[in-house]
Amino acid sequence: MERTKIFELLNSDDSMEQVLIKGWVRTRRDSKGFSFIEINDGSSLKNIQVVADEKLPNYADVKQLSTGSAIAVGGSLVASQGGGQRWEIQADDVQIIHLAPEDYQLQKKRHTDEFLRTIAHLRPRTNKYGAAFRIRSELAYGIHTFFRERGFRYLHSPILTGSDCEGAGELFRVTTLDLSKPPLKEGKADYAQDFFGTEANLTVSGQLSAEMFALALGDVYTFGPTFRAENSNTRRHAAEFWMVEPEMAFCDLDGNMDLGEELIRELTTYAIDNCADDLELFARWVDKTLMATLENIAQSDYIRLPYREAVDILGQSGKKFEYPVGFGNDLQTEHERFLTEEHFKKPVIVYDYPKSIKPFYMRVNDDGETVGAMDVLVPRIGEIIGGSQREERLEVLEARMEEMKMDKAPMWWYLDARRYGSVPHSGFGLGFERFLMMITGIRNIRDVIPFPRTPQNIEF
Repeated sequence: MERTKIFELLNSDDSMEQVLIKGWVRTRRDSKGFSFIEINDGSSLKNIQVVADEKLPNYADVKQLSTGSAIAVGGSLVASQGGGQRWEIQADDVQIIHLAPEDYQLQKKRHTDEFLRTIAHLRPRTNKYGAAFRIRSELAYGIHTFFRERGFRYLHSPILTGSDCEGAGELFRVTTLDLSKPPLKEGKADYAQDFFGTEANLTVSGQLSAEMFALALGDVYTFGPTFRAENSNTRRHAAEFWMVEPEMAFCDLDGNMDLGEELIRELTTYAIDNCADDLELFARWVDKTLMATLENIAQSDYIRLPYREAVDILGQSGKKFEYPVGFGNDLQTEHERFLTEEHFKKPVIVYDYPKSIKPFYMRVNDDGETVGAMDVLVPRIGEIIGGSQREERLEVLEARMEEMKMDKAPMWWYLDARRYGSVPHSGFGLGFERFLMMITGIRNIRDVIPFPRTPQNIEF
Protein backbone atom coordinates (compact mmCIF):
# COMPACT_ATOMS: atom_id res chain seq x y z
CA MET A 1 0.00 0.00 0.00
CA GLU A 2 1.25 3.51 -0.78
CA ARG A 3 2.11 5.71 2.18
CA THR A 4 -0.24 8.61 2.93
CA LYS A 5 1.04 11.78 4.54
CA ILE A 6 -0.47 12.74 7.88
CA PHE A 7 -1.34 16.21 6.54
CA GLU A 8 -3.66 14.58 4.00
CA LEU A 9 -5.34 12.36 6.61
CA LEU A 10 -5.95 15.23 9.02
CA ASN A 11 -7.69 17.15 6.22
CA SER A 12 -9.70 14.17 5.00
CA ASP A 13 -13.48 14.49 4.72
CA ASP A 14 -14.17 10.77 5.17
CA SER A 15 -12.95 7.82 7.16
CA MET A 16 -10.86 5.22 5.30
CA GLU A 17 -10.76 1.49 5.72
CA GLN A 18 -7.06 1.14 4.98
CA VAL A 19 -4.23 3.66 5.33
CA LEU A 20 -0.48 3.41 5.74
CA ILE A 21 1.57 6.06 7.49
CA LYS A 22 5.25 6.25 8.36
CA GLY A 23 6.72 8.66 10.86
CA TRP A 24 8.31 9.26 14.23
CA VAL A 25 6.87 8.73 17.70
CA ARG A 26 6.27 11.95 19.60
CA THR A 27 4.70 10.35 22.68
CA ARG A 28 3.28 7.02 23.81
CA ARG A 29 0.99 6.36 26.75
CA ASP A 30 -0.47 3.05 27.81
CA SER A 31 -3.94 2.25 29.08
CA LYS A 32 -5.52 -1.08 29.97
CA GLY A 33 -5.24 -3.18 26.83
CA PHE A 34 -4.23 -0.22 24.58
CA SER A 35 -1.34 2.04 23.65
CA PHE A 36 -1.97 5.54 22.34
CA ILE A 37 0.86 6.69 20.09
CA GLU A 38 1.25 10.24 18.75
CA ILE A 39 2.93 10.11 15.31
CA ASN A 40 4.32 12.90 13.16
CA ASP A 41 5.85 12.58 9.69
CA GLY A 42 6.86 16.21 9.21
CA SER A 43 4.06 17.04 6.78
CA SER A 44 1.97 18.84 9.41
CA LEU A 45 2.27 20.68 12.68
CA LYS A 46 -0.36 18.34 14.13
CA ASN A 47 0.26 14.72 15.08
CA ILE A 48 -2.12 11.89 14.42
CA GLN A 49 -3.05 9.45 17.18
CA VAL A 50 -2.61 5.75 16.61
CA VAL A 51 -4.54 3.33 18.81
CA ALA A 52 -2.76 -0.01 19.13
CA ASP A 53 -4.50 -2.73 21.13
CA GLU A 54 -3.07 -5.75 22.89
CA LYS A 55 -4.29 -8.10 20.14
CA LEU A 56 -1.42 -7.03 17.90
CA PRO A 57 1.08 -9.91 17.67
CA ASN A 58 4.00 -7.58 18.52
CA TYR A 59 2.16 -5.58 21.19
CA ALA A 60 4.95 -6.21 23.72
CA ASP A 61 7.38 -4.50 21.35
CA VAL A 62 4.91 -1.64 20.72
CA LYS A 63 4.88 -0.96 24.46
CA GLN A 64 8.65 -0.38 24.26
CA LEU A 65 8.36 2.40 21.68
CA SER A 66 10.26 5.51 22.78
CA THR A 67 10.16 9.14 21.68
CA GLY A 68 11.97 9.51 18.36
CA SER A 69 11.43 5.93 17.22
CA ALA A 70 10.47 5.43 13.57
CA ILE A 71 7.46 3.23 12.78
CA ALA A 72 5.08 2.26 9.99
CA VAL A 73 1.40 1.87 10.84
CA GLY A 74 -1.32 0.23 8.77
CA GLY A 75 -4.93 0.48 9.83
CA SER A 76 -8.25 2.29 9.51
CA LEU A 77 -8.82 6.04 9.68
CA VAL A 78 -11.78 6.51 12.01
CA ALA A 79 -13.47 9.30 13.93
CA SER A 80 -11.60 9.85 17.18
CA GLN A 81 -13.27 8.78 20.38
CA GLY A 82 -11.24 11.29 22.39
CA GLY A 83 -11.05 15.06 22.38
CA GLY A 84 -8.48 17.21 20.65
CA GLN A 85 -8.49 15.50 17.27
CA ARG A 86 -11.00 14.67 14.56
CA TRP A 87 -9.40 11.48 13.27
CA GLU A 88 -7.29 8.65 14.65
CA ILE A 89 -5.92 5.41 13.26
CA GLN A 90 -7.01 2.04 14.59
CA ALA A 91 -3.86 0.02 13.99
CA ASP A 92 -3.95 -3.40 12.35
CA ASP A 93 -0.19 -3.54 11.99
CA VAL A 94 2.69 -1.65 13.61
CA GLN A 95 6.17 -2.16 12.21
CA ILE A 96 9.11 -0.81 14.18
CA ILE A 97 11.57 0.65 11.68
CA HIS A 98 13.99 1.89 14.31
CA LEU A 99 13.82 2.01 18.09
CA ALA A 100 15.38 5.23 19.42
CA PRO A 101 17.46 4.97 22.60
CA GLU A 102 16.24 6.55 25.82
CA ASP A 103 18.86 9.31 25.64
CA TYR A 104 17.11 10.93 22.64
CA GLN A 105 17.58 14.66 23.20
CA LEU A 106 14.12 15.83 22.14
CA GLN A 107 11.92 14.55 24.93
CA LYS A 108 8.50 16.13 25.47
CA LYS A 109 9.52 19.40 27.15
CA ARG A 110 10.41 22.96 26.22
CA HIS A 111 13.92 23.46 24.88
CA THR A 112 15.70 26.79 24.46
CA ASP A 113 16.62 28.05 21.02
CA GLU A 114 20.24 28.22 22.14
CA PHE A 115 20.24 24.51 23.03
CA LEU A 116 18.48 23.54 19.81
CA ARG A 117 21.15 25.31 17.75
CA THR A 118 23.65 22.85 19.21
CA ILE A 119 21.59 19.99 17.77
CA ALA A 120 20.58 21.62 14.49
CA HIS A 121 20.44 18.15 12.89
CA LEU A 122 17.54 17.24 15.20
CA ARG A 123 15.72 20.54 15.73
CA PRO A 124 13.52 20.24 12.57
CA ARG A 125 11.69 17.50 14.50
CA THR A 126 10.38 20.01 17.04
CA ASN A 127 7.05 21.78 16.50
CA LYS A 128 8.60 25.24 16.23
CA TYR A 129 11.33 24.40 13.76
CA GLY A 130 9.23 22.00 11.74
CA ALA A 131 6.76 24.86 11.31
CA ALA A 132 9.52 27.37 10.47
CA PHE A 133 10.99 25.23 7.74
CA ARG A 134 7.65 24.26 6.24
CA ILE A 135 6.94 27.99 5.98
CA ARG A 136 10.37 28.53 4.41
CA SER A 137 9.60 25.88 1.79
CA GLU A 138 6.15 27.26 1.06
CA LEU A 139 7.39 30.83 0.66
CA ALA A 140 10.21 29.76 -1.67
CA TYR A 141 7.51 28.31 -3.91
CA GLY A 142 5.50 31.52 -3.49
CA ILE A 143 8.44 33.61 -4.67
CA HIS A 144 8.85 31.60 -7.86
CA THR A 145 5.10 31.79 -8.44
CA PHE A 146 5.07 35.57 -7.94
CA PHE A 147 7.72 36.20 -10.58
CA ARG A 148 6.51 33.59 -13.03
CA GLU A 149 3.03 35.12 -13.04
CA ARG A 150 4.65 38.45 -14.03
CA GLY A 151 6.70 37.08 -16.89
CA PHE A 152 10.10 37.14 -15.17
CA ARG A 153 12.79 34.64 -16.17
CA TYR A 154 14.71 32.78 -13.46
CA LEU A 155 18.49 33.23 -13.66
CA HIS A 156 21.03 30.95 -11.96
CA SER A 157 23.70 33.53 -11.22
CA PRO A 158 27.28 32.43 -10.38
CA ILE A 159 28.27 31.50 -6.85
CA LEU A 160 31.97 31.78 -7.72
CA THR A 161 32.94 35.24 -8.92
CA GLY A 162 35.83 37.63 -9.34
CA SER A 163 33.61 40.65 -8.61
CA ASP A 164 32.79 42.45 -5.39
CA CYS A 165 29.31 43.79 -6.09
CA GLU A 166 29.03 45.96 -2.99
CA GLY A 167 32.66 47.08 -2.95
CA ALA A 168 32.91 46.49 0.79
CA GLY A 169 35.60 43.82 0.60
CA GLU A 170 33.73 41.41 2.92
CA LEU A 171 34.42 38.41 0.70
CA PHE A 172 35.19 34.76 1.25
CA ARG A 173 38.24 33.85 -0.84
CA VAL A 174 38.21 30.63 -2.84
CA THR A 175 41.56 29.09 -3.76
CA THR A 176 43.27 25.83 -4.66
CA LEU A 177 46.69 27.15 -3.69
CA ASP A 178 48.59 25.35 -0.94
CA LEU A 179 48.16 27.85 1.88
CA SER A 180 51.13 26.41 3.78
CA LYS A 181 53.47 27.38 0.94
CA PRO A 182 51.65 29.43 -1.71
CA PRO A 183 53.53 30.62 -4.81
CA LEU A 184 54.67 34.18 -4.25
CA LYS A 185 55.10 37.21 -6.46
CA GLU A 186 56.53 40.38 -4.99
CA GLY A 187 55.95 38.96 -1.52
CA LYS A 188 52.25 38.19 -2.06
CA ALA A 189 50.34 35.09 -3.11
CA ASP A 190 50.51 34.71 -6.87
CA TYR A 191 46.90 34.10 -7.85
CA ALA A 192 47.94 33.85 -11.49
CA GLN A 193 48.88 30.28 -10.58
CA ASP A 194 45.52 29.60 -8.93
CA PHE A 195 42.69 27.60 -10.51
CA PHE A 196 41.05 30.60 -12.20
CA GLY A 197 44.28 32.52 -12.81
CA THR A 198 43.08 35.35 -10.56
CA GLU A 199 41.52 35.95 -7.15
CA ALA A 200 38.11 34.29 -6.76
CA ASN A 201 35.37 34.79 -4.18
CA LEU A 202 32.00 33.52 -3.07
CA THR A 203 29.39 35.93 -4.36
CA VAL A 204 27.80 38.61 -2.19
CA SER A 205 25.06 39.24 -4.76
CA GLY A 206 23.72 38.04 -8.09
CA GLN A 207 22.82 41.60 -9.08
CA LEU A 208 25.56 42.34 -11.61
CA SER A 209 24.81 39.12 -13.48
CA ALA A 210 21.09 39.85 -13.34
CA GLU A 211 21.67 43.27 -14.90
CA MET A 212 23.36 41.66 -17.90
CA PHE A 213 20.40 39.33 -18.44
CA ALA A 214 17.79 42.05 -17.85
CA LEU A 215 19.43 43.93 -20.73
CA ALA A 216 18.75 40.87 -22.89
CA LEU A 217 15.63 39.13 -21.55
CA GLY A 218 13.78 42.11 -20.07
CA ASP A 219 12.74 41.03 -16.56
CA VAL A 220 14.75 38.44 -14.64
CA TYR A 221 15.34 37.38 -11.05
CA THR A 222 17.87 35.36 -9.10
CA PHE A 223 17.12 33.42 -5.94
CA GLY A 224 20.05 31.68 -4.34
CA PRO A 225 22.74 31.66 -1.67
CA THR A 226 25.04 34.62 -1.11
CA PHE A 227 27.97 35.01 1.26
CA ARG A 228 29.45 37.81 3.30
CA ALA A 229 32.55 37.57 5.49
CA GLU A 230 31.29 40.21 7.91
CA ASN A 231 32.46 39.37 11.43
CA SER A 232 29.13 40.34 13.01
CA ASN A 233 27.91 37.89 15.61
CA THR A 234 24.42 39.38 15.90
CA ARG A 235 20.92 38.01 15.58
CA ARG A 236 20.53 39.73 12.17
CA HIS A 237 23.69 38.56 10.41
CA ALA A 238 24.83 35.27 8.91
CA ALA A 239 27.76 34.46 6.67
CA GLU A 240 25.56 32.48 4.27
CA PHE A 241 22.08 33.67 3.41
CA TRP A 242 19.63 33.61 0.52
CA MET A 243 18.71 36.59 -1.62
CA VAL A 244 15.84 37.26 -4.02
CA GLU A 245 17.05 39.76 -6.63
CA PRO A 246 14.79 40.88 -9.47
CA GLU A 247 16.15 43.12 -12.22
CA MET A 248 13.95 44.93 -14.73
CA ALA A 249 14.80 46.63 -18.01
CA PHE A 250 13.06 49.90 -18.94
CA CYS A 251 12.15 50.43 -15.28
CA ASP A 252 12.77 53.55 -13.22
CA LEU A 253 12.89 54.00 -9.44
CA ASP A 254 9.11 54.40 -9.15
CA GLY A 255 8.54 51.09 -10.92
CA ASN A 256 11.14 49.51 -8.68
CA MET A 257 9.33 50.71 -5.56
CA ASP A 258 6.02 49.49 -6.97
CA LEU A 259 7.38 45.96 -7.43
CA GLY A 260 9.05 45.91 -4.00
CA GLU A 261 5.83 46.89 -2.25
CA GLU A 262 3.82 44.42 -4.32
CA LEU A 263 6.23 41.57 -3.53
CA ILE A 264 6.11 42.12 0.25
CA ARG A 265 2.34 42.57 0.34
CA GLU A 266 1.57 39.54 -1.81
CA LEU A 267 4.07 37.18 -0.17
CA THR A 268 2.74 38.15 3.25
CA THR A 269 -0.80 37.45 2.08
CA TYR A 270 0.42 34.18 0.57
CA ALA A 271 1.86 33.13 3.94
CA ILE A 272 -1.36 34.01 5.78
CA ASP A 273 -3.44 32.03 3.28
CA ASN A 274 -1.18 28.98 2.87
CA CYS A 275 0.60 28.55 6.21
CA ALA A 276 -2.27 29.11 8.65
CA ASP A 277 -1.62 26.18 10.99
CA ASP A 278 2.09 26.84 11.28
CA LEU A 279 1.60 30.60 11.68
CA GLU A 280 -0.83 29.93 14.49
CA LEU A 281 1.99 28.33 16.48
CA PHE A 282 4.15 31.44 16.15
CA ALA A 283 1.26 33.78 16.92
CA ARG A 284 0.55 31.80 20.08
CA TRP A 285 4.02 31.07 21.42
CA VAL A 286 6.51 33.47 19.79
CA ASP A 287 4.83 36.84 19.11
CA LYS A 288 1.30 37.61 20.30
CA THR A 289 1.13 40.60 17.92
CA LEU A 290 2.26 38.62 14.88
CA MET A 291 -1.03 38.35 12.98
CA ALA A 292 -1.87 42.03 13.50
CA THR A 293 1.60 42.95 12.22
CA LEU A 294 1.24 40.74 9.16
CA GLU A 295 -2.23 42.07 8.36
CA ASN A 296 -0.82 45.62 8.57
CA ILE A 297 2.02 44.73 6.18
CA ALA A 298 -0.31 42.94 3.77
CA GLN A 299 -3.08 45.55 3.65
CA SER A 300 -1.47 48.97 4.19
CA ASP A 301 -0.52 51.44 1.51
CA TYR A 302 3.19 51.98 2.05
CA ILE A 303 4.40 55.47 2.89
CA ARG A 304 7.04 56.82 0.47
CA LEU A 305 9.34 59.62 1.54
CA PRO A 306 12.76 60.95 0.53
CA TYR A 307 15.72 60.26 2.79
CA ARG A 308 15.96 63.98 3.65
CA GLU A 309 12.41 63.96 5.02
CA ALA A 310 13.07 60.74 6.94
CA VAL A 311 16.12 62.35 8.57
CA ASP A 312 14.08 65.45 9.46
CA ILE A 313 11.35 63.30 11.07
CA LEU A 314 13.93 61.42 13.11
CA GLY A 315 15.72 64.60 14.14
CA GLN A 316 12.50 66.25 15.28
CA SER A 317 11.14 63.17 17.06
CA GLY A 318 12.62 64.03 20.43
CA LYS A 319 13.67 60.40 20.74
CA LYS A 320 17.19 59.56 21.85
CA PHE A 321 18.84 57.19 19.40
CA GLU A 322 22.03 55.21 19.89
CA TYR A 323 23.26 56.11 16.40
CA PRO A 324 23.43 59.73 15.19
CA VAL A 325 20.83 61.12 12.81
CA GLY A 326 21.79 63.51 10.04
CA PHE A 327 22.24 63.85 6.30
CA GLY A 328 25.05 61.53 5.23
CA ASN A 329 24.47 58.97 7.97
CA ASP A 330 22.89 55.70 6.96
CA LEU A 331 19.66 54.75 8.67
CA GLN A 332 20.07 52.12 11.38
CA THR A 333 17.54 49.51 12.49
CA GLU A 334 16.45 51.69 15.44
CA HIS A 335 15.66 54.57 13.03
CA GLU A 336 13.82 52.29 10.61
CA ARG A 337 11.73 50.73 13.37
CA PHE A 338 10.84 54.16 14.76
CA LEU A 339 9.52 55.24 11.36
CA THR A 340 7.48 52.07 10.83
CA GLU A 341 6.34 51.27 14.37
CA GLU A 342 5.97 54.63 16.10
CA HIS A 343 5.71 57.45 13.57
CA PHE A 344 3.78 56.03 10.59
CA LYS A 345 2.71 52.69 12.13
CA LYS A 346 2.93 51.00 8.73
CA PRO A 347 5.59 50.03 6.16
CA VAL A 348 7.69 52.84 4.71
CA ILE A 349 9.79 53.18 1.55
CA VAL A 350 12.69 55.63 1.90
CA TYR A 351 14.35 56.77 -1.32
CA ASP A 352 16.99 59.13 -2.75
CA TYR A 353 19.86 58.44 -0.36
CA PRO A 354 23.17 60.38 -0.32
CA LYS A 355 25.52 58.93 -2.92
CA SER A 356 28.35 59.01 -0.35
CA ILE A 357 26.86 56.00 1.49
CA LYS A 358 25.77 53.95 -1.51
CA PRO A 359 27.57 51.69 -4.03
CA PHE A 360 28.94 52.78 -7.39
CA TYR A 361 26.20 51.30 -9.57
CA MET A 362 23.28 53.42 -8.29
CA ARG A 363 21.99 56.13 -10.64
CA VAL A 364 23.08 59.65 -9.72
CA ASN A 365 20.17 62.08 -9.39
CA ASP A 366 20.10 65.50 -11.00
CA ASP A 367 21.12 67.15 -7.72
CA GLY A 368 24.50 65.38 -7.95
CA GLU A 369 24.31 64.62 -4.24
CA THR A 370 21.86 61.73 -4.05
CA VAL A 371 21.23 58.50 -5.94
CA GLY A 372 18.05 56.71 -6.95
CA ALA A 373 18.19 54.20 -4.10
CA MET A 374 15.24 52.85 -2.15
CA ASP A 375 14.75 50.74 0.98
CA VAL A 376 11.49 49.07 2.00
CA LEU A 377 11.12 49.18 5.79
CA VAL A 378 8.65 47.07 7.77
CA PRO A 379 7.66 46.96 11.44
CA ARG A 380 9.79 44.77 13.77
CA ILE A 381 12.48 44.17 11.15
CA GLY A 382 13.43 47.49 9.60
CA GLU A 383 14.95 47.18 6.13
CA ILE A 384 13.53 44.18 4.28
CA ILE A 385 14.40 45.28 0.72
CA GLY A 386 17.25 47.40 -0.60
CA GLY A 387 17.47 48.45 -4.23
CA SER A 388 18.01 51.19 -6.76
CA GLN A 389 17.73 52.38 -10.29
CA ARG A 390 21.05 51.42 -11.85
CA GLU A 391 23.34 53.91 -13.53
CA GLU A 392 22.84 53.37 -17.26
CA ARG A 393 25.01 56.31 -18.46
CA LEU A 394 28.54 55.13 -19.25
CA GLU A 395 30.29 58.42 -18.56
CA VAL A 396 28.54 58.91 -15.22
CA LEU A 397 29.24 55.32 -14.17
CA GLU A 398 32.93 55.67 -15.02
CA ALA A 399 33.10 58.94 -13.09
CA ARG A 400 31.54 57.27 -10.04
CA MET A 401 34.04 54.41 -10.17
CA GLU A 402 36.93 56.88 -10.42
CA GLU A 403 35.48 58.90 -7.56
CA MET A 404 35.42 55.72 -5.44
CA LYS A 405 38.94 54.78 -6.61
CA MET A 406 37.74 51.53 -8.16
CA ASP A 407 39.81 49.60 -10.69
CA LYS A 408 37.71 49.65 -13.85
CA ALA A 409 39.69 46.95 -15.66
CA PRO A 410 38.03 43.90 -14.00
CA MET A 411 34.62 45.48 -14.63
CA TRP A 412 35.12 45.93 -18.37
CA TRP A 413 32.13 43.70 -19.11
CA TYR A 414 29.87 45.70 -16.79
CA LEU A 415 30.91 48.93 -18.52
CA ASP A 416 30.45 47.25 -21.89
CA ALA A 417 26.75 46.84 -21.17
CA ARG A 418 26.52 50.65 -21.10
CA ARG A 419 28.14 50.91 -24.51
CA TYR A 420 25.74 48.65 -26.39
CA GLY A 421 22.03 49.31 -26.08
CA SER A 422 22.02 50.68 -22.56
CA VAL A 423 18.58 51.43 -21.12
CA PRO A 424 17.20 52.56 -17.76
CA HIS A 425 16.90 49.55 -15.48
CA SER A 426 16.26 48.86 -11.81
CA GLY A 427 16.33 46.10 -9.25
CA PHE A 428 16.51 45.21 -5.60
CA GLY A 429 17.46 42.53 -3.13
CA LEU A 430 15.16 40.87 -0.61
CA GLY A 431 16.91 39.00 2.19
CA PHE A 432 14.92 35.77 2.38
CA GLU A 433 15.88 35.05 6.00
CA ARG A 434 14.86 38.52 7.14
CA PHE A 435 11.56 38.05 5.40
CA LEU A 436 11.07 34.76 7.22
CA MET A 437 11.86 36.50 10.51
CA MET A 438 9.13 39.00 9.70
CA ILE A 439 6.62 36.27 8.82
CA THR A 440 7.25 34.07 11.87
CA GLY A 441 8.21 36.57 14.56
CA ILE A 442 11.46 34.68 15.12
CA ARG A 443 14.08 37.12 16.38
CA ASN A 444 17.32 35.40 15.37
CA ILE A 445 18.40 34.72 11.81
CA ARG A 446 20.05 31.49 13.01
CA ASP A 447 16.58 30.07 13.59
CA VAL A 448 15.14 30.53 10.09
CA ILE A 449 17.96 28.89 8.13
CA PRO A 450 18.51 25.12 8.40
CA PHE A 451 22.21 25.12 9.26
CA PRO A 452 23.38 28.66 10.09
CA ARG A 453 26.88 29.79 9.18
CA THR A 454 28.12 32.43 11.61
CA PRO A 455 31.53 33.48 12.99
CA GLN A 456 33.25 30.48 14.61
CA ASN A 457 30.41 28.15 13.63
CA ILE A 458 30.35 25.82 10.63
CA GLU A 459 29.07 22.65 12.27
CA PHE A 460 26.65 20.29 10.56
